[in-house]
Amino acid sequence: MSSAFVVQGVVDARAHAQTRSRIAARCVSACARAAVARRGSQLRMVSMDEVCEVGRKKNDGNGIKGKVFVVGENIDTDQIIPAEYLTLVPSVPDEYQKLGSYAMIGLPDKLYPTRYVRDDGSMRTDYPIIIAGPNFGCGSSREHAPIAIGACGGKAVVAESYARIFFRNCSATGELYPWETPTPLTDKFKTGDEARIDFETETITNLTTGERFPLNPLGDVEPVVDAGGLFEYARRSGMISKA
Repeated sequence: MSSAFVVQGVVDARAHAQTRSRIAARCVSACARAAVARRGSQLRMVSMDEVCEVGRKKNDGNGIKGKVFVVGENIDTDQIIPAEYLTLVPSVPDEYQKLGSYAMIGLPDKLYPTRYVRDDGSMRTDYPIIIAGPNFGCGSSREHAPIAIGACGGKAVVAESYARIFFRNCSATGELYPWETPTPLTDKFKTGDEARIDFETETITNLTTGERFPLNPLGDVEPVVDAGGLFEYARRSGMISKA
């Protein structure tokens, strides 16, 4: 990812953030009342730091470890987060959590009997790593797609290829590390296998079978996601003011 790509991403992200802020201003009072009601005597609204792991996605040193969720080719953004849930505002903590609870809900039950997020009221996924075929994230340009996966605990996707805008939204939001694999992996893993992505060796290991596979370098995407997205990366890099 070139510096020009980052700069353009910052401009686009700033416009998106302004829109989200206007929407959030209209919604936050209602969400605050709901949060207070649920917590009764606590009278405390949950904060984004409590529910959002952006900037803290690596969970095993310089790596990510956990169960994998395997999907096929051409998984589009309608399957990742259907349009009916796009009214949820990711900058509002309660709505951010709700958005995550619907991640991958558009996948057909016949092909995916195991749900990415359990339908028992859970807000979190058991699968921090998604293994996918080609063209993951195709369809609309909605940035809610990587946010939904990240909001429920998703940390990385390892796919044969990505839709360009989805790939960019992963780094812009800081929600996911979008790894690419030079060889198909959907037949090398099954949902529920334990895996570890090593950022130093740029490999993914199926800890269930012991097999290890190379990944294409993340390049400049890694420090952007490490920082928590384009805005925070730009601040740390001096591209925009920290004020």
